[in-house]
Amino acid sequence: MKHWAVWTCLGLSILLLGFWLGKISTSKAAPSSRVFELRTYTANEGKMEELQARFRNHTTRLFEKHGMTNIGYWTPQEAPGSQTTLIYILAHSSRAAADKSWEAFRKDPEWIKVKDASEVNGKLVNKADSVYLLPTDFSLIK
Repeated sequence: MKHWAVWTCLGLSILLLGFWLGKISTSKAAPSSRVFELRTYTANEGKMEELQARFRNHTTRLFEKHGMTNIGYWTPQEAPGSQTTLIYILAHSSRAAADKSWEAFRKDPEWIKVKDASEVNGKLVNKADSVYLLPTDFSLIK
């Protein structure tokens, strides 16, 4: 699938999810410092199901515990990306809050235990990319 198609689908998904969750603000209020974090994980071969299970059963809850808001999780529709790629978006009240949340998350004994247990037969993630995003003044989700 072409990159523009992935971004279009992702954007529409975020918009629909925002409406559904009531997270979209169209008011003209003062700009907030809220930031979004787009993360893309490339799973090691044969580890995608295990990676998704770890997110489903543990990681999303631990993100919330540490002040991160789960916006959405996606996989590409077509192979080979569908077999190796997990894309997700988190929201943070600020970039400083994001840094603090990640630091606490990585040190959380429960996370360390979950990560170690899930990787007993090898690491799940080969590569992780992160991009912090600021909503534009015309963005429906802020």
